[in-house]
Amino acid sequence: MSLAAQTAELLDLARDREPKARERLLDGIIALCNSASSIVDSETIQGLLGSIFMQLVAQAERDIRIRLSEKLSSAEWAPSALINVLALDEIEIAAPVIANSPVLKDHDLIRILVESTLDHQIAVARRGKITSTVVEAILQQDEPAVLTALAANDTAGISDEGMARLVESSRRIASLRSPLARHPRLSSDMGLQLYLWVGQSLRTALMARFRLDPAMMDGLLAESVREAHALPGDREVVARLAQADEAENERRLVDKLHEAGQLRPGFLLRMLRERKLNLFVAALAALGGFQPDHIRRAIDSDRPELLALACVAVGIDRGVFPAILDSVRELNGGAPGGGPESLRRAAGAFGPFDADIAGMAFRQAISVV
Repeated sequence: MSLAAQTAELLDLARDREPKARERLLDGIIALCNSASSIVDSETIQGLLGSIFMQLVAQAERDIRIRLSEKLSSAEWAPSALINVLALDEIEIAAPVIANSPVLKDHDLIRILVESTLDHQIAVARRGKITSTVVEAILQQDEPAVLTALAANDTAGISDEGMARLVESSRRIASLRSPLARHPRLSSDMGLQLYLWVGQSLRTALMARFRLDPAMMDGLLAESVREAHALPGDREVVARLAQADEAENERRLVDKLHEAGQLRPGFLLRMLRERKLNLFVAALAALGGFQPDHIRRAIDSDRPELLALACVAVGIDRGVFPAILDSVRELNGGAPGGGPESLRRAAGAFGPFDADIAGMAFRQAISVV
């Protein structure tokens, strides 16, 4: 079909509002772009294509968006804005582009890790040849299911340090052990460490792979058992060290996201949904330029309006705040308190003033708490 005939057909389809016509229109534009992929990379054409596709996708039914994602998952010419919209859609729609699209860059993948569902995060961890930057973001989030998907991804750009962190995490996350035992980057030293935490079948596999001495391994297992039955004081020391490591990892995650410009108010809501109050505190402090101790004092007080001021300062909407307050109270033993009038007082923080004023008010108020 000639270009003129293709253009005429596309124009006819554009006038038709039926879902099937919309799908045929999308297919026609994709076919046209595939046949002229060498000339669609210019900024002007990319902008035009992005506008066309975004308007069509906004009106498209779910099944059409699924097929569109599949058809564009390997297209190098696909508009970045469209691919990012599809990647943040329902997981059935997002999965093909997350897995394969060459348009998605590291910052796009990190945004998906921060803002999307657990299924989306797992899809990122399974994506072929993800870079060390994306791997680091996954390790920082420390989500067991996502770490397990990463451990099973042999093509991921994971460093020796990253492997060591996965092996250490396998002490508490049993699902990591099997993929790690088969991972090509597992060193003999890491294999020794992993041996102490796996079942008999994986021990046999590790012994064969690294030619481990059975007598030596029996001795290491016996020492591990003795440590597990350490005195209560010793266990308390170990627990304190573990908590310190966790707090440091949380701080590093927030700092890295903030430096990359990926820390947004939506992250606060997600941390509360995932019951990670410490990360909520750290992220709210980073977003508002506050001291974490001040945020902690605010949520431990009997003045919920302090938390409201901090939320206003980072762009949280008035309508979202009651859910935030309920979640914080649930995770923080009922604090911040304040009685029945607390919500009314907190609502007053969402007055007719901007974020900077709210931030100044928070700093002044928290100084006397």
